[in-house]
Amino acid sequence: MLQLSTPLTADLLGLFGSALLVVGYHLYLAARLRRDPNYTIQAVNRSARTAWVEALMAGNQRDVLPVQTLRNSTMAATFLASTAILLVIGVLNLSDHGGTLGHAIESIAHKEAGGELWAFQLMPLVVDLFCAFFCFTLAIRMYNHVGYLINANMPGHTVVTPQYVAELLNRGGWYYSLGMRSYYLAVPLLLGLFGPSYMLLATLGLMVIFYHVDRSPIQDLLPRPSGSQEEPAAPPPLELRPVPGGSQRNRRGAGREPEVLQERQGAVG
Repeated sequence: MLQLSTPLTADLLGLFGSALLVVGYHLYLAARLRRDPNYTIQAVNRSARTAWVEALMAGNQRDVLPVQTLRNSTMAATFLASTAILLVIGVLNLSDHGGTLGHAIESIAHKEAGGELWAFQLMPLVVDLFCAFFCFTLAIRMYNHVGYLINANMPGHTVVTPQYVAELLNRGGWYYSLGMRSYYLAVPLLLGLFGPSYMLLATLGLMVIFYHVDRSPIQDLLPRPSGSQEEPAAPPPLELRPVPGGSQRNRRGAGREPEVLQERQGAVG
């Protein structure tokens, strides 16, 4: 039975603090998305995928573009799912050598790493990698469904509509994003083997990276608020105004054109 000791308490506090940082960051993202639906790059990509599916299903020709695009997404998800399950096998193999590796980590982290404590430290990492594996396999499943449905042009069908196919594709993209998040979160969990302080620092650095990665580039293109250094505004478009008496001169000139042509023809003759 695993007894509550000082190293275990510190590891639990480090894990709890890291989880609070991750949950707090995603709550912040949810609040920003309520105010600005295009704040995250995931939201912009969701709209782009929906428009892409609607444009492809609106045409009558069968193009190879959606097949190639979905094949690339499927290959990427397959590679990452295979990598995740290989990492799970590697971590489970580490648990059998907990005594040897425990002494190595003990010399770095300056703490006692018993067999039961070592298994407890590896458990969150195994769960995280399993989540990555299942997310990528679910993304592959969605991409396979979309590959058949996106070429099914059935006018008047109440189920297989562009909105339905776009929802499946966006669900696959969501699973893919969750799998990548699980990969990123494996870094703090791995550094947590050396101590809870390393886990907290790695999680804090990861949240800073998430902030820059999740933020849509469209936020940099928006106009800056007043008080900051703004770029000079573009000049207003030119407005064409009628010249006084111009219409009368045009009419006079147009009436004299046949007379001038006749005079020139007579001179040449």
